[in-house]
Amino acid sequence: MSRFTELVELVQTFEKDFIKFYDKGNKSAGTRVRKHMAELKRKAQEIRIEVQELKGSTDESTGSESAENA
Repeated sequence: MSRFTELVELVQTFEKDFIKFYDKGNKSAGTRVRKHMAELKRKAQEIRIEVQELKGSTDESTGSESAENA
């Protein structure tokens, strides 16, 4: 669950810039929001790859048993 916590903490660090941009109209904060969103995208991709690898390693270990039972 540490990946989830890591993701939540990352999003929480963006809060000030979101408020400054959306509520106060600060254009510089908008640039930072875009930067934060790119960072979030990279983190999401990293997690997606990790999930796929873990899923693949689990499928490999149970896949041969499933094929034998079919």
